[in-house]
Amino acid sequence: MITPLPALRRLVPLVACALAGAGVAHAADGWIALFNGKTLDGWEQRSGAALYRVEDGAIVGKTVAKTGNTFLCTKETYGDFILEFEFKVADGMNSGVQFRSEFYTKDTEAEVNGKKKKFPADRVFGYQYEIDPSPRAFTGGVYDEARRGWLVDLKDNPAAQKAFKNGAWNQARIECKGDHIQTWINGVKAADFKDSMTLKGLIALQVHGIGDGTKRKPGEEIRWRNIRLKRL
Repeated sequence: MITPLPALRRLVPLVACALAGAGVAHAADGWIALFNGKTLDGWEQRSGAALYRVEDGAIVGKTVAKTGNTFLCTKETYGDFILEFEFKVADGMNSGVQFRSEFYTKDTEAEVNGKKKKFPADRVFGYQYEIDPSPRAFTGGVYDEARRGWLVDLKDNPAAQKAFKNGAWNQARIECKGDHIQTWINGVKAADFKDSMTLKGLIALQVHGIGDGTKRKPGEEIRWRNIRLKRL
């Protein structure tokens, strides 16, 4: 049966609304909104017990004591893409955004920076766009979370180290095509390297663990907004 043209026209906005309700909205230029600004539809929490909420059009991640690193993950996986987002982080609060990442399906032992570590099932691992407002200033570098450790730090990239704006909204960009990975912070190139260990995976927003809350008090927050992706 062929659907009449007027009926098809009525279906178009209904399909668009359904996609938006699922947390994914498609634009005519190929960009996909991974966050609809209102709900956490399309995302699921893994690994830890940090708190996530939506406030003023942003996803807010909040630290809690006595839990490991926590990740709010996309339900869908992505391979070759451009990912852009804005973030604002509390002074000194470590965080990051995972890309092409996975999660362990069982308890696993992995070597990180030459040391063997044990990770529980559901623990997210893989490439991470580092968010680091500490004096080290590695925001935009790439860390291999719960796997190999640093792939690209910024100790030899002073321009990128200076590009991060503490206490303000920052613009991040990640490009992945095949084994070629590039990152930017506020328009300044941070990382540019090749690595083929993982060519497809989920995207996740990290809230780093703070231990028992003695060194850093619970309640610090990071915000992400305008999270969008274009497949390549």
